[in-house]
Amino acid sequence: MIRVFKDTPFRHSRDCGHKTPILTLLETSTMKFLILTTFILSINAFQPVTVPRARITSCTPALNPRSTSKLTPPFNNPRCTLRMSSAAADDEGEGVSSAAVVNGETPSGGTASIPNEIFNLVKSIVGAGVLSLPAGIAAFGNAPSATIPAVILITIIGLFSGYGFSLIGRVCSYTGGKSYRDAWSESVGSDSSWIPAVTCTLKTCFAVLSYSMILADTMKALFMTATGIDITRTVALLGITTTTLLPLCLLKNLSSLAPFSLVGVTGMLYTSIAMALRYFQGVYKLGSPAVKATKTAAVPAGKFLADVATNYQPKFGNLGASGAMSPNVFILICMLSTAYMAHFNAPKFYIELKNNTIKRYNTVVGTSFGISVALFASVASLGFLTFGSASSGLILNNYASRDLLMNLSRVAVAISIVFSFPLAFVGARDGWLDLLKVPLDERSDSLLNNATLAILSVITLIATQLKELAFIMSFAGATLGNALIYVYPALMFKSAVRNMGEKASKGLKKEVPFAMFSAFLGVVMGGIGAKMALGML
Repeated sequence: MIRVFKDTPFRHSRDCGHKTPILTLLETSTMKFLILTTFILSINAFQPVTVPRARITSCTPALNPRSTSKLTPPFNNPRCTLRMSSAAADDEGEGVSSAAVVNGETPSGGTASIPNEIFNLVKSIVGAGVLSLPAGIAAFGNAPSATIPAVILITIIGLFSGYGFSLIGRVCSYTGGKSYRDAWSESVGSDSSWIPAVTCTLKTCFAVLSYSMILADTMKALFMTATGIDITRTVALLGITTTTLLPLCLLKNLSSLAPFSLVGVTGMLYTSIAMALRYFQGVYKLGSPAVKATKTAAVPAGKFLADVATNYQPKFGNLGASGAMSPNVFILICMLSTAYMAHFNAPKFYIELKNNTIKRYNTVVGTSFGISVALFASVASLGFLTFGSASSGLILNNYASRDLLMNLSRVAVAISIVFSFPLAFVGARDGWLDLLKVPLDERSDSLLNNATLAILSVITLIATQLKELAFIMSFAGATLGNALIYVYPALMFKSAVRNMGEKASKGLKKEVPFAMFSAFLGVVMGGIGAKMALGML
């Protein structure tokens, strides 16, 4: 890709760090586009749709409809506003054939249109986790051609993740389940429903931990830009936690924070455009001296290179696409299991879709994951092509603190995480209270406050000690993400089809082996990925 642009009109800007009129226009247009997009998305977001909101890394699971504490709509029990009857009841009450019910074609559901569902599902999938993907490529390659297998893997994992998301919604259609745990209880059995509950709670804790780690790095860089003072990650994190995160997590009504989820998806879109501009401008490229023997002129370094720490400056080698044959590729694969994670909200998306036939639901899933694949591939490739094997676990760390274009990305990410953090945190806190079997009527304000202080303190302490976001993303994806995306949906689908008995169609029965194959892949990828992730410590 670098060679393609070497002899184009962009050469002057890449070699000398100056902006061509075209790039100046693009950079100005980007700012206008960000403002316009935010306005358009804001209009769309305030439509009366009760779909999952405010997520950067799919971190607000409804482990159990009873585990929502004192949250108000749309964060409380979805059963307060929606009815999901069983397949048998639909069959009898509406005169629908058993075959139609079994295949999920009974017209029912909520009020959300397909465009609304797509918009909200993309918001749920696309989060700050995408900023670690360039480091996933750097884990197995150091030459530009490593992006080729990386994009292929991003697409394949996206397809399998979308398939798992589809399976969960279909299981809810077959069984009447209204949450991830309900779907498990109605298919596999209630005695083991604690398994997905524990997994969802732990996964949410890892997500909150990654939020804290991102904020530590982001606030450190922004403080340096604003004041010129270089503070430590620990000071930055303690400052934002005590002054902002703790008060927000202590709130008993979080519905007012939902609109800030717009900053997340808008910020990721803006970041991908900004990364593209900086790559084509060549403002971070390494310089090279003149070579008399070949009469090659000296190439000056990019204008921002001197402001980048040595360990974050671009570094390239000769290991390209062939690096994907090494076990290190599983680090990227497991990162993707975290990046695509939105599966504990699949039941809500299915239930709240208007006329929620399987065909319409799959349209939502396919389109949303397709958009996410494109955005993930863009950010991962652009970050790696700019910095190579020096790509940080949080790619924004590679960009200079005086780079205004990328500082806007830091601001967007920081704002989005700050206001989404409480939503994810409440999911983790209430998940633990559910697992400890604390009744809702015993969850006093004092108990909730003490639980908040204890859990937030532990997470903050861990975040001050861990610096490698790529490890958290890959390890959590290898262990918990693979279970929630590949293994559990396949097991639920297999059990649901078995429970149908004679009503199960031949197509469903033939699909079971493929679903179990995806579960097998999840186990294999998880085992190898966890081992490789631990090697990063």
